Amino acid sequence: MITSYDDIQALAKLRTIADLPQDSIDALDKLCKKDQVSRAELLRRAVAEYLSRRAVLEDDAAFDLWKDCPRDSRSYEDSVRDEWHS
Repeated sequence: MITSYDDIQALAKLRTIADLPQDSIDALDKLCKKDQVSRAELLRRAVAEYLSRRAVLEDDAAFDLWKDCPRDSRSYEDSVRDEWHS
């Protein structure tokens, strides 16, 4: 029974057509048989894993932003704070 907007969103799926080479389809079908899941389920899992990995990579992009700067982030922060008192 649907009781909220979240329930509707959980049921909503987007049907997508993707052109894949035959060797990819054959490899997918082998995995489907091994994992006993449909091709659609295997592709959903693959997309979810890809998106999860991308999110981690984008989160990590902020690290080392200061590595090529002539001064460190702390000295920059201190100089900006000094401006407040000027």
